[in-house]
Amino acid sequence: MFNNLVEYLDSIRARDPAPRSRWEILLYPGVLALAMHRVSHWLYDGGLYFLARMVNHFSRALTAIDIHPGATIGRHLFIDHGFVTIGETAEIGDNVTIYPCVTLGGTNPANGIAGKRHPTLRNDVIVGSGAQILGPIVIGERARIGANAVVTDDVPEGATMVGFKARSTLVSVEQWLREFVPYGTPCKEPCEPADANRIDELEQQLAMLKADLDALRAASKAEAGSVRRTEANG
Repeated sequence: MFNNLVEYLDSIRARDPAPRSRWEILLYPGVLALAMHRVSHWLYDGGLYFLARMVNHFSRALTAIDIHPGATIGRHLFIDHGFVTIGETAEIGDNVTIYPCVTLGGTNPANGIAGKRHPTLRNDVIVGSGAQILGPIVIGERARIGANAVVTDDVPEGATMVGFKARSTLVSVEQWLREFVPYGTPCKEPCEPADANRIDELEQQLAMLKADLDALRAASKAEAGSVRRTEANG
């Protein structure tokens, strides 16, 4: 058990440059929230739902991280800071990293049956700050969800998703991924292929609009001058 704890703390240290020791990591809210979730999930599986909820509410008050007791979580989950919500039927694989203000939320079943309502995150997924992953969708292994992305469809393995509604950046993970990439979004690679022709077209349209505006202003000044001269002669 001690070796498993050390391995978990080292996995966090490999993904976060801030801590100076394993002791410091033990105080991380994400670590405390996950430890209490293990207890609440054990109670939940045993049918002790009220006690499970009590542990859950205490954990949320202490860490600002709300993990439903029913959520299934694998090994080495790293929740970096708080304000994260993980729903009842969410499933999280191994070595997943979640940054602040992320929601693994559910959708309202149209048939009124509870069932699977929350996302499934495969191994080694990274979810950037503020991302919202909604519904019973699957996020493939090594996928990256960019900051503030809203994901409502399945994400293929190795894809990087950005935007609202999230779309693939079309940047192959294998081209740039060598080690862990913080925050889930590549910073040195273009998020989308540049469209030079479209940019040139927009610049031409802008120039035409400016020319039309200048012509209208000149015509308006000429008309105002003509009116003033007519009034003066009259």
